[in-house]
Amino acid sequence: MKKLILSIALVVAAITSLSAQSYEPTKKNLKAREEFAEDRFGIFIHWGIYSMFAQGEWYLQNAGLNRDEYAKAADAFYPHRFDAKEWVAAIKASGARYVCFTTRHHDSFSMWDTDESDFNIVDATPFKRDVLKELARECNRQDIKLHLYYSHADWMRDEYPRGRTAKDVTGRDSTLINWPAYYDFMNRQIEELLTNYGPVRAIWFDGWWDHDEDPTPFDWQLDEQYALVHRLQPSCLVANNHHQSPFEGEDIQIFERDLPGENTHGLSGQEISRLPLETCQTMNGMWGYKVVDQNYKSTETLIRYLVSTAGKGANLLLNVGPQPNGELPAAAIERMEAMGEWLTENGETVYGTVAGDVAQQEWGCTTRKDKRLYVHIFELESEELMLPLECTVVSAKDFATGKRVDFETTDEGVVLKVGRVVDEVDHIVELVTK
Repeated sequence: MKKLILSIALVVAAITSLSAQSYEPTKKNLKAREEFAEDRFGIFIHWGIYSMFAQGEWYLQNAGLNRDEYAKAADAFYPHRFDAKEWVAAIKASGARYVCFTTRHHDSFSMWDTDESDFNIVDATPFKRDVLKELARECNRQDIKLHLYYSHADWMRDEYPRGRTAKDVTGRDSTLINWPAYYDFMNRQIEELLTNYGPVRAIWFDGWWDHDEDPTPFDWQLDEQYALVHRLQPSCLVANNHHQSPFEGEDIQIFERDLPGENTHGLSGQEISRLPLETCQTMNGMWGYKVVDQNYKSTETLIRYLVSTAGKGANLLLNVGPQPNGELPAAAIERMEAMGEWLTENGETVYGTVAGDVAQQEWGCTTRKDKRLYVHIFELESEELMLPLECTVVSAKDFATGKRVDFETTDEGVVLKVGRVVDEVDHIVELVTK
């Protein structure tokens, strides 16, 4: 009997392994990956009824509220200043090539006209408008790619198996926990999103970590869900903010609040894969709108972070938390405009590049596009910069002025005689190599 049980277990394991390795991205999917990697810059939008409390997107969990009391905020949610055209225009002006919009966060509120729940922006609010439909239409008109965030975790629905977060949220009936029902609910919503809103270039999942401490590993049935995404839109990319190495069926690897290879926030220690890479980062300290958080990063810091992300061969997904009235905060708009102005002049050194020959250094980083190596100098005390290059440098010039930059080839690499670098966001030297 033990041998029979062991044999059955081996067969099941073999079938499971075969299923897990069966994902073959389509040509359209591979093309979408290439386009995504070339974009290098996107804007993240965290917006929902949590903006009403102005305490960030985790307010329901952090305050330990009763779910029914929290849900009453929907009845007052009337973002009368929301204008999809203005949003997308601001995103385009920032130099971003795509936007990732939170369709449903952990608080379960759906920001589109879903048939699967009355707890949505059309049925539960006096606003009665499908903001996602308006946003999707405007993205298509202004040529901004649309990505959609979707939470696996849910702090409101009875069916959702309780995880390690939102344990103090009250009002849920634990006797009604039903994973199959919740899983079907999610998949029906995903089908709506990928059927009714035109081309979606990526689905950005979040919340896997809610069950990362379960005594028995929790089965999210991701294989089937990822297959659903790829079946509905073969070019749609799958990303999952699980803080692990990529799972089978994923097309993008995410790093939260850190550049690939760094882990200052304790969320991004995973190895770097060969998939397209993306770092998500906040513009201030929060994802969702928080009225007291006006600690916005400077334009200089954000531009350098964008360049450093490109220097790692990754995209930057920079977050904005809209106000409850539907407007993007003025401080965010100001920085987006400044980033766009910088990219208008210097975008060639960021868009369509790959990680440069010299990794991140104290002085800056490098990006590469074919035979051109862009040296991004943030700070330099000396008037010379030693680059440990194995390639041959043919010429060097100041990217902004076009003036020749002298250099010397040594056994250790190339010494650029850049002169004094003073008060510049990013002093760029363009090298032609062979």
